[in-house]
Amino acid sequence: MEKEVINFIKNIYKSKKYICLHEPVFNGNEKKYLEECIDSTYVSSVGPFVDKFEKSLNDITNTNRTTAVVNGTAALQVGLRLVGVKKDDEVITQALTFVATANAIAYNNAQPIFLDVDFDTMGLSAKAVGDFLDEFGELREDGCYNKKSGRRIAACMPMHTFGFPVHLDELIKVCNFWKIPIVEDAAESLGSEYKGLPTGSFGEVGAFSFNGNKIVTAGAGGAIVTKNKLLGDRAKFLTTTAKEPNKYEFIHNEIGYNFRMPNINAALGCAQLEQLPSFLEDKRNLAKDYEIFFQEKGIKFRTETEDTKANYWLMCIELENKIDYNNFLKHTNNSSVMTRPVWELMSKLPMYIDCQRDSQKNAKILKNRIINIPSGVR
Repeated sequence: MEKEVINFIKNIYKSKKYICLHEPVFNGNEKKYLEECIDSTYVSSVGPFVDKFEKSLNDITNTNRTTAVVNGTAALQVGLRLVGVKKDDEVITQALTFVATANAIAYNNAQPIFLDVDFDTMGLSAKAVGDFLDEFGELREDGCYNKKSGRRIAACMPMHTFGFPVHLDELIKVCNFWKIPIVEDAAESLGSEYKGLPTGSFGEVGAFSFNGNKIVTAGAGGAIVTKNKLLGDRAKFLTTTAKEPNKYEFIHNEIGYNFRMPNINAALGCAQLEQLPSFLEDKRNLAKDYEIFFQEKGIKFRTETEDTKANYWLMCIELENKIDYNNFLKHTNNSSVMTRPVWELMSKLPMYIDCQRDSQKNAKILKNRIINIPSGVR
């Protein structure tokens, strides 16, 4: 089975000696914009490409205010602060996620609560959140509190795993009842949609990543998006060292962050955003080819759920037999076809081992079944 898969993938990526999971493609105005940026000498934290990048993301994500930052983790960290997360608060998130999701909570000196995911989306389960809050939640005048720990539950942070949107309507309904703001970890889901609207536009704040392996890259970078202009203005203020507007004086009235995206990264990002529609089309065609191939082999290929449109950032197969799972990873990687297992569950990492969690039934099953396969634009 592995040999047939390897041959199929190598045929897809014909010119590649080593096939990565998701390498960038530069077929647009990347060199032109970089040269313009260098010629202007504005290569650091201000410049026209930063403004253009932010405006383009407003349009793509259907939001009103975008703040470009250094990476997706920084976007999550500041996003949580924007909705009011403070020291010793708690944030509900999923156990099956990249470590940046949990670390962003810790950077705010808050505590993560790790809950289960839905089996179909691999993202935070609204039912798991509802069940947890029914057991441990307590509504007070100033928000929701955890009856077990006594701490305030200050936010909920779902992550759209591999670009597959979570069941947002159900999650929003639960969080609204318990008066908990949502910060969307949309780092992997640029271009994905839920009921016709872009991911990242549903929560109080959304966060995106533009790392080298994302569907669109700025080399490095992230973005905070919001429909709330006041929150957006504050995001820009906090991420630019909390400097008060002044022609020449340096006045800072609170602790901020030097999280500004350089203009030279934004130049690369602008060229990439221009190609997002074609990237999405190519990846959806690739997903269809994979779906047909794996269906013939009797292997489950992960597809988008009803009412969603996935960007198929990283494509996945599901192998139930542990021997098949291990053999697949071994043989593909030994044959210069990069595949990888899903992340270790956050609740099993040593720094988060004492955090509150539920049974994580689905997350544990998925951890031992899901494998990412090469998903880059052809």
